[in-house]
Amino acid sequence: MAKHPLFPDTWIDKYSDQLLGYAVTSLRDRDTAKDMVQETFFIALRSKENYRGELSEKNWLFLILRSRILDYFKKKKEVLESQLIKNDGDEDSSQFLETGAWDNDAAPKEWAADRMVESKEFMSVLQQCRDGLSDMQQSVFTLKFIEGIESDVICKELDITSSNYWVLVHRAKLQLRKCLEINWMK
Repeated sequence: MAKHPLFPDTWIDKYSDQLLGYAVTSLRDRDTAKDMVQETFFIALRSKENYRGELSEKNWLFLILRSRILDYFKKKKEVLESQLIKNDGDEDSSQFLETGAWDNDAAPKEWAADRMVESKEFMSVLQQCRDGLSDMQQSVFTLKFIEGIESDVICKELDITSSNYWVLVHRAKLQLRKCLEINWMK
């Protein structure tokens, strides 16, 4: 296998915009994302002797950034857990009957989601709806649906149980659906 060389003096010009875009999408906070990209370059520079050349320079930097983002979510874990416990009311129970079936007024409405994803307006409304999620729901939603990380990895990285994970995903989806129906389907 060919070894990929490192050219640290070109990293900022070649990769900073791509890394920043990835970090902003993952963290939804431009200042934190900038800090993460700077840390990524610093860590890569500091550990370049450990680079074995198996990954391309770009992939190696993205791997470091992704690891930093996961560490960031881990550090927020205690705060997120306390918010989860504090907000663990049964806010979605009003959408269901005692039998567990949807209440007719709260049942999902028909809408062509595939066409809406292409719309910049829709993406803006979706972002606003994501902002309404709790920090823990945002973290899980981002890791699962934006980053594409497997649920077992998310549970391990955030140190949450599988059931807790699925409750967070379920509640995030319900909240996003409700927000989109109110703000997009009006």
